Amino acid sequence: MTTQTVLPVEPDVLKTASVSNGEPAWLTESRVNALKLAAELPLPQLEKTRIDRWNLQNYGTPRQGKADVAQEIPEIVSALVDLKEQSNLIVQRNSAAVFTKLSADLAAKGVIFTDLETAAREHGDLVQKYLYTVVKTEENLLTALHSAMWSGGVFLYVPKNVEIEVPLQSIFLVDDSKSVFAPHVLIVAEANSRVTYVDNYISGDLSDPIVHNGVAEVIVQAGAKVQFATVHDLSEKTTDLTYRRSVIENDGRIEWIIGEMNAGDTMSDTSSVLKGNGSTSDAKVIAIGSGSQKMNYTTRAVHFGKNSDSQMITRAVMREQATAIINGVTKIEHGATKANGEQTEKVLMLSPKARGDANPILLIDEDDVTAGHAASVGQVNPEQIYYLMSRGITKEEAERLIIYGFLAPVVADIPLEKLQQQLQTLVEGKLGQ
Repeated sequence: MTTQTVLPVEPDVLKTASVSNGEPAWLTESRVNALKLAAELPLPQLEKTRIDRWNLQNYGTPRQGKADVAQEIPEIVSALVDLKEQSNLIVQRNSAAVFTKLSADLAAKGVIFTDLETAAREHGDLVQKYLYTVVKTEENLLTALHSAMWSGGVFLYVPKNVEIEVPLQSIFLVDDSKSVFAPHVLIVAEANSRVTYVDNYISGDLSDPIVHNGVAEVIVQAGAKVQFATVHDLSEKTTDLTYRRSVIENDGRIEWIIGEMNAGDTMSDTSSVLKGNGSTSDAKVIAIGSGSQKMNYTTRAVHFGKNSDSQMITRAVMREQATAIINGVTKIEHGATKANGEQTEKVLMLSPKARGDANPILLIDEDDVTAGHAASVGQVNPEQIYYLMSRGITKEEAERLIIYGFLAPVVADIPLEKLQQQLQTLVEGKLGQ
């Protein structure tokens, strides 16, 4: 058992909330069962991180009744996206979606892009088929609590052979510490389809600390390609706990592009299960820590398919007294012949009190494979600073250029120009530039 013995909500309160929200009976039952299971499960065991010492008390109160979609969109959201021009967008504020829009041409092709609560009501058979199949409810206390209390969320379904040229975007805003903030993203890309999904997590003014316990499940069927880009920019009052996971079938591909820009304690686990032959995964992660933040980032690839390929790049910059554990895990199972797994973790520390720990891990149960890793932890190279200064650049500008070059492999791959600009602004802000 863990030190957390009191669940954040009573079963009868959870059941009443689910019924009042108009959720189908199967979902209500699933939530209540997950809550009961949570009481029996431990917190996840993180590498070199005592998550039980984090502030995990306030999950908020489940919403009673359907959301008011007529409420005004806050300015902080409007600054990120043009609501009039954006055709494929979901905006969630606290526990519920307040704006949903899908272009008519994509809807005509059978694409579904709506909040997960609505999808559970209107596309119940489809949602029930895939929900919790990638991130299992019973894995640990966090996944069980998420299955019980998730709110709003996204359901993106791309039918067979449909290729979507424009990115689909969602924005998740938390500005009420009393509401549950736990979106669940469920993406299903059927055979030979293609889609780019982008989301953004942001905070408004919060009166009290709150826990974000989120999950993203991505099903990539044979020959499908999914690009998943996400930026987390939550305030110091938010503890961010996120599981992202994809299962990739034969010749499918997942590409993760992740910007961890939070100001509070953060745990994220981004995993690709390369189930099919010829399946591929490419994960790029950048993180910036400041203040007294504690962070634990894991990027993982598990190879089952023959000729499967995984690539991981993680870049982290630590300032002040921030600490980060960076884990890269490549697991090649027996039978995954000709698999290839490569990973690189690099941590740049800008303060003598900052701490970074890069842990490359290779677990190989098959002989006929290739795998490799590289890891480094250090400060800005003084020789690089000297070289740039010898070309007439100031020391401050030289450091800035080196840091941006260090983070460039991820920033340049953000598929939306506005989001890329926002990430660049966040990097500048977190580095005090």
